[in-house]
Amino acid sequence: MFRRIWQASMIGLARSERIKRILQNARATSALARRYVAGKTAAAGVERARVLLAERGIRSSLFFLGEYVDQLDLVRLNVEQKKAVASALGAARLDVHVSVDPTQIGYSIDPALARSNAFEIAESIRAAAGKTGGFHCLMIDMEDAGVIDASIALHDALRRQGLPTALTLQAYLRRTESDLAAQLCTGAKVRLVKGAFAAGRDIAFTKQAEIKANHRRLIDLMFSPEARESGFYPIVATHDDALHAHAVAQAERHGWPSDSYEFEMLMGVRGDVAATLAAHGHRVRLYVPFGKDWWPYAARRIGENPRNAILLLRSLFGRGDTLPPSARPFAVSA
Repeated sequence: MFRRIWQASMIGLARSERIKRILQNARATSALARRYVAGKTAAAGVERARVLLAERGIRSSLFFLGEYVDQLDLVRLNVEQKKAVASALGAARLDVHVSVDPTQIGYSIDPALARSNAFEIAESIRAAAGKTGGFHCLMIDMEDAGVIDASIALHDALRRQGLPTALTLQAYLRRTESDLAAQLCTGAKVRLVKGAFAAGRDIAFTKQAEIKANHRRLIDLMFSPEARESGFYPIVATHDDALHAHAVAQAERHGWPSDSYEFEMLMGVRGDVAATLAAHGHRVRLYVPFGKDWWPYAARRIGENPRNAILLLRSLFGRGDTLPPSARPFAVSA
């Protein structure tokens, strides 16, 4: 119960324009921003992606910050930033892997606008990828329960047109097993996350043990022989090393080559685990946000675990420049 209250409170803070203005302009919170965000521009995001691959062998999924947009000028800015980062990634010969929230590109204004913009971004990704190797896609991020059906429909429409796309599904939702089953037989690319939104027991598992059990069941489906035969591409997005081990065991059991799936984590969260996975030869990708509106994103990251309250307090009281080792992007444990 406390976890849900904490999460709901942080989501409320994330959507407060007043709080956002105060914290994004506060010098004390600059270290908090650096932990979770690559920088303000597409160039900064692409440079972080280049360094991650060159120095750590870790791929990136870039995300221009901004969500729940209800102004047309901001929608157009989001679309142009997505296209710009796709072009820059292609020019740098990196994976053209761009994450998009449907509400970023117009869904709150007009679902048809969001669909048109998604197709425009996907076309830019296909053009930027060209003939380079790698895993290129427009990754459809998953938002709250009210946007799920529209997000899945958008992903499926893009795939029917042969455009590079992938879908995010959330392990804490009861419906995800059936949503995943519908994608398994089509050879889709699916990123499985825990889910960062508050929801009731009618639609979600609310106890951590239940969520983890469902997460394991979904991983079993993702690495089934049937999924492998269909060309399905699993993306296991979690910071839980027990779930990483479970996924690797299932992959080995059912004959999945190491380059036929990947792990994804958030930049700034358990960087030691990401580095260790990559060092052991696993394909690892970090979700790398960029842009000036960093507070809503950081607030949701903090809200995922009440223990993260210490990070917020350290920043608010001017001690964010001395983050502990576990908070640094690549602090490898001994």
